[in-house]
Amino acid sequence: MNVVNIIRSKRDGQELSDADIDALVSAYTSGDVPDYQMAAFLMAAFKSGMTTHEMVALTRSMLHSGVVLDLSDLPGIKVDKHSTGGVGDKISIPLAAIVSACGVPVPMISGRGLGHTGGTLDKLESIPRFSTSMDIPAYRSQLADLGVVMIGQTDDIAPADKKIYALRDVTATVEFIPFIAASIMSKKLAEGIDALVLDVKFGAGAFMKQEQDARRLAETMVRLGEAFGTKTVALLTRMDTPLGAAVGNWVEVAESIDVLGGGGPPDVLALTLALAAEMIVLGGKAADVREAEHLARGVVESGAAMRRFEALVRAQGGDVDVVRHPDRRPGSAAVSEIRVPEGVGGYVTAIDAMAVGLASVALGAGRRRKEDAVDPVAGFTLLKKPGSVVQEGEVLALVHASLSSGEHVASAGADLLAAFSFGEAPGEAPPLIVDRLDATGWKRS
Repeated sequence: MNVVNIIRSKRDGQELSDADIDALVSAYTSGDVPDYQMAAFLMAAFKSGMTTHEMVALTRSMLHSGVVLDLSDLPGIKVDKHSTGGVGDKISIPLAAIVSACGVPVPMISGRGLGHTGGTLDKLESIPRFSTSMDIPAYRSQLADLGVVMIGQTDDIAPADKKIYALRDVTATVEFIPFIAASIMSKKLAEGIDALVLDVKFGAGAFMKQEQDARRLAETMVRLGEAFGTKTVALLTRMDTPLGAAVGNWVEVAESIDVLGGGGPPDVLALTLALAAEMIVLGGKAADVREAEHLARGVVESGAAMRRFEALVRAQGGDVDVVRHPDRRPGSAAVSEIRVPEGVGGYVTAIDAMAVGLASVALGAGRRRKEDAVDPVAGFTLLKKPGSVVQEGEVLALVHASLSSGEHVASAGADLLAAFSFGEAPGEAPPLIVDRLDATGWKRS
């Protein structure tokens, strides 16, 4: 392999062969290609583009850079879900329990917070003693026994993605759809799943700000999934306003528990049921999404979904008592209130999801640096959402924190208040779920 020739070919807009891409990824993962040469390749591809053939080859090389799990000996059609990231997006937590309670095995490997967006692992770890670390034999065993497992990426799964992503992050090559799609899909396909549901977000609080870019990403990932024999469906959803009322770690778990108990904010419940329905159909437990949603509602109403979540928490070492009694979680009480400013009244017209996400990170719910500690109880409870009537002095939101100083709490609260817009008319809320994509094309939900 001549790395310089590969870089030159890509720089000049030529299509690389499968062998070239595989050799480059393999050599970089093993340490035989230095960062500066891989960085040059990444920028060359970013500027010149990649064909579908190259993108499939890149995904395959990253997928096979480590262990690819085979779960075919376990019963059932294994289905997972992936979100492209948002603010207040706790959907995976109630979703996994609901779908599993409907009889569909859910092997879920999740990530930590990235930038202004929260991570499922950080949320789960806000449950005292809950462990998201597990070796592959234990992962398989729990999936077989319980029908659901939620862990973080192991060192054996798609190690090429870990190295390449770290380099993309510091070489301004993150916002490139072939790289994003290959990164997501290599990890998901390595789980041993049979089908995948994607929640592809766009808007102020998403990584994809424009709808057309989110559509392209959805199309790319569905195409990749199908190319590898994995049935893949994507929902296109808005992320201009935070999902639900809770933004943070424990506060989002508590809201998820509300959903599993049959309550919770309408937008969180609606998106959870929509994604659950897609997973249940792919898992062969319902003929269509209407029947699947009925099944999903049934396991919530019967308490089966809550019991499944409690069993998951128990299996992974977590404190089931705080799941049953969220108000008993130490440090979970609000430490401050955010009020409607003097002279302001009318309606909340908008809440900037990006600004809320950044404020939660500043409070301690996320990381500014890789080595930062995450405050498990840090976050906000939004008592008003777009369309809500407000008056001067009324409480808009609650602030939760245990590790932050009073100064940080005040600063984060001011940042949160700045995310709210007010007006004399409520405005019209656009639909949360915009469209649906499968192998046959887009179909308006």
